Amino acid sequence: MSKITKITLQKRNKGRYNIFLDRGQGEEYAFSVDEDVLIKYQLKKGLELDEEYLKTLIEEDEKKKTYHLALNYLSYRMRSIDEIKKYLLKKERVEEHIDEVIQTLIEQKLLDDHEFARAFVQTKRLTQVKGPLKLKQELMQKGVSKTDIEEVIQTIPKEEQINEARKWLEKQANKSTKHSNRAYKDKLAIQLQSKGYSHSIINEALHHVEIEKEGDDEWEALCYQAEKVEKKYQGKYERWEYVQRFKQALYRKGFAAELIERYIDQKL
Repeated sequence: MSKITKITLQKRNKGRYNIFLDRGQGEEYAFSVDEDVLIKYQLKKGLELDEEYLKTLIEEDEKKKTYHLALNYLSYRMRSIDEIKKYLLKKERVEEHIDEVIQTLIEQKLLDDHEFARAFVQTKRLTQVKGPLKLKQELMQKGVSKTDIEEVIQTIPKEEQINEARKWLEKQANKSTKHSNRAYKDKLAIQLQSKGYSHSIINEALHHVEIEKEGDDEWEALCYQAEKVEKKYQGKYERWEYVQRFKQALYRKGFAAELIERYIDQKL
């Protein structure tokens, strides 16, 4: 049997206490415990403890450490259940303790994957241009269940998605570009797709935005692309084949046939 000879408050951590024991060879520091453990097990000077009881105390304290680690991690922002679990495993906490702590946090309403998904989607949509497909992908990476994801994603109105995509397109419309009108539209559509918007939403948004460049701008873009094609094919083909390949290359880049012919007449 061991007897508690002294209990002192830690100087750097006001929520923890040092426990000193006498195991028959005089007083010595034994371990430290969280304040909740101290109160729960009514630890005080003179209390005798057997080895099994000591193991229980240490086990309970390790659980408390895991709980406080989780609380600290949650203090920065909301987390999914999977994020908490991965973090605690990375901190080398006992998996059994992790499961118990997660269940406690759920009961305390500090962990809720559905609420996490709702807040995550709301924040991302306020601060970034992200469509439902991208948001869904990111939530899946955070371990949120498909059911919770679908329930939250379905609350995003189609009209709002179109409006978000439209506003983004309007910002891009006036930017200088060396692409043809068609190629630039395709490029913007691909970018919106990478941001998580569906084809139908993108097409609807494009329908509401004027992206066509002025004639001179389109001509300048063609001249820029044509010079690159000339360098690529220069000296490799006879005149007729060279012209045909030149036309095909620019047509694939989205330029109108009459504009290509104009360049050939004037430049080639």
